[in-house]
Amino acid sequence: MNVGGRSYPYVGPADLKAAVRPGSGGRRIGSAADFTHWVAERTAAELLEPFTFVVSTDGMLRLAPRRSEHVACADGEHVMSAGEISFAREADRWVVDEVSNQSTGYCPDVASWPAVAHALDAIELGRPHHFTHHVVFRRCPGCQEHNIVREDDFVCVFCGSDLPETWNVDA
Repeated sequence: MNVGGRSYPYVGPADLKAAVRPGSGGRRIGSAADFTHWVAERTAAELLEPFTFVVSTDGMLRLAPRRSEHVACADGEHVMSAGEISFAREADRWVVDEVSNQSTGYCPDVASWPAVAHALDAIELGRPHHFTHHVVFRRCPGCQEHNIVREDDFVCVFCGSDLPETWNVDA
């Protein structure tokens, strides 16, 4: 069930997707109780680093260790968003400290934020109003390479072609 908005196919290396084993993906977090149980299983050292996350097409947050591949976290499926997320204690509750759309396997647009916000609201986590760090991904129409746009310079770092202003990674 798609929760609305764009879904993103995996666009990274085929060998990483081929290595995904069904059911080995990130932990599904569908409620505040799920998150409380998941975070209680983390060590203090783990909680110092961001985690890999995806929002599945059913709107569910999935979490995995930071160095996990997003495609594995998503069980190889399309996602509504993907990136890195970190948590902090604020007073007597957990909140999202930082969250980004940094996933070179899915290259989600910054417009995927509403799916992240919805998933976090569903599990009653305090959150920022937008990605705290956003990444702009584009596919070069000339050489077809994926690019990260820096400082609003929409020029392909591989061939020098102009990059489109709108998200086109799966085009």
